[in-house]
Amino acid sequence: MTIPASFIQELIARADIVEIVGRYVPLKKGGANFMGLCPFHGEKSPSFSVSPTKQFYHCFGCGAHGNAIGFLMEHGGMGFVEAVHDLAGQYGLQVPEDDRSSPQDRAAAAVQRQKQASLSDVLEKAGEAYKAQLKRSERAVNYFKGRGLSGEIAKRFGLGYAPEGWRALASVFPDYDDALLVESGLVITSEDGDGKRYDRFRDRVMFPIRNVKGECIGFGGRVLGDEKPKYLNSPETPVFSKGRELYGLFEARTALREKGYALVTEGYMDVVALAQLGFPNAVATLGTACTNEHVQKLFRFTDSVVFSFDGDAAGRRAARKALDAALPFASDVRTIKFLFLPSEHDPDSFIREFGADAFARFVGEATPLSRFMLEAAREGCDLGSAEGRAHLSSNIAPMWSALPEGALKRQLLGEIAALVQLGAQELSELWAPAAAPARRAAPSSGYDAPPPWEGPSEPYWEGEAGEPQGSGFGGAGGFSGKGNFGSASGFRGKGKFKNRQAQPYRPQGRIRPPSRQEVAARLLLSNMAPWEGLSHEMHSVLCDLPGELGELFRWLDAQHHEHGTLPWAALREGLRGLPTEALALRLMTGPDGAPVGDLEPQAPTSQTPPDTAAELKDVLARMLIERLGAQLTETASAFGTDPAAPERYRALEARRRELQAGL
Repeated sequence: MTIPASFIQELIARADIVEIVGRYVPLKKGGANFMGLCPFHGEKSPSFSVSPTKQFYHCFGCGAHGNAIGFLMEHGGMGFVEAVHDLAGQYGLQVPEDDRSSPQDRAAAAVQRQKQASLSDVLEKAGEAYKAQLKRSERAVNYFKGRGLSGEIAKRFGLGYAPEGWRALASVFPDYDDALLVESGLVITSEDGDGKRYDRFRDRVMFPIRNVKGECIGFGGRVLGDEKPKYLNSPETPVFSKGRELYGLFEARTALREKGYALVTEGYMDVVALAQLGFPNAVATLGTACTNEHVQKLFRFTDSVVFSFDGDAAGRRAARKALDAALPFASDVRTIKFLFLPSEHDPDSFIREFGADAFARFVGEATPLSRFMLEAAREGCDLGSAEGRAHLSSNIAPMWSALPEGALKRQLLGEIAALVQLGAQELSELWAPAAAPARRAAPSSGYDAPPPWEGPSEPYWEGEAGEPQGSGFGGAGGFSGKGNFGSASGFRGKGKFKNRQAQPYRPQGRIRPPSRQEVAARLLLSNMAPWEGLSHEMHSVLCDLPGELGELFRWLDAQHHEHGTLPWAALREGLRGLPTEALALRLMTGPDGAPVGDLEPQAPTSQTPPDTAAELKDVLARMLIERLGAQLTETASAFGTDPAAPERYRALEARRRELQAGL
């Protein structure tokens, strides 16, 4: 779905940023603006300014800035489309759907959104009932007290109790046969076919699971004794997916920024107990292994993540899965560590025995991702033998390949090469033989590093003091291409808000010309409209590419399938925190530091400019010819063993000639 720019402008004009920000940050009038403590970094003196006339916020301490949509995205960890829908809902506006989907599809989407809202209402009502039951159950209260929890923490996390009995919720919901009770996961229908229903959660202390907006989307329940299963989660529903949600993230949002890191634990009680003991920045996976979606969501709030696991074999296995999920996000500006507690301790017991300061030191000394990656890869490998070193090389190759391009990846290549006793270049070629033809196909320039034209794009300060200008969604006037959607930035000196693009990075020496694949990516990032007209053959040329470019094209395909044609501004927001973010930004910034694509978030046109369409067609045709050439070589090598190879070769050659004739 594409949201028209005119609607965004209307929404920003109607929104009251003081009201929006004031729901999360206490504000006091100070001259023409309102001031408060910045929610994006820890401070004791207010430096966070909200301008009702400009509909703009700015922190003079950390540089965070933006408008109402940007604030919801940064503070709530929402995506662009989600923030627009959230803000529109607050003002009773219906977001128009300017896309190519049928009226039936749009109607179905509206029904789905209504159902999700209804499910959240049902879950909220159940959560209130569970909280009321907790006050009536001395046994449940004593359980929490025995775990050292205060009433204040219980209230903050909305803890409750599901009483004994098969149909306790029948007294909460007048219609116990309502289908929403089953769809929300609160009620189970008997599998015997007799239509009997009963409560899923019975005689358990209850932990409401909230999304980043604070809406209840599910529950976790724990028995008060040693019965099995000890923990029971809500099932997958239209509003709850355990592979995407993190327990405690809503409650930890502010603490993540104040503490500077997220502490990922293994259970509900870990999160609540750590909050009680001075670590409110803890979150937990929901009875499942850590996923890419979990890590991506965390990096919306912080640049540092510490995974905490037990030191036993099960903890090591869980850490290994978390490592795989985190590798694509381990950029040079992020920190990922792994904390292994002694086998006899969990975070709660460790802090109670040794104190919060000891635990904080333990966190600070956690194992960096790079070291844990090497430890995991060399496990069981005898580095004193050639076979053991080869085994290490085989183990670590997929991990190293998953890392985003940058200094960390290059440094690790050198360390790994030393362990394997090969040269770094030799090891790189050994791991990526398929990449050699693509490199040979690109014009030689003598410059083998990634394109260095990724000029700085974040705003900074220079000159005399003045009001911040040109940020994000520039107030009621609509969009401005001179900033972002409200991300924090650095600043130099004091004064008037400028844009670093006025001081572009100008690379020294020769620049490697972009490859055909990079040109295709740049064209489609600038205008997604041609994606609709791609043939299956051309589509596979892009989405079957290896490495980061292939990942970027597959992401674009998913975005187009879900939302239709999106402008670069919306794509830019969707890319935040993804492994391909740096690649896309590099492609969309020219050698002179100026943006290549249209950075103004205007509604994308369904028409592709003729010159752009012709260039894209030419690039894709040449990419397909290259692929056909590789297939011809492979097919020719099978002439002696595969009877069908000659016929396949003739078909490939005919297609290649057809494409060459059209150039």
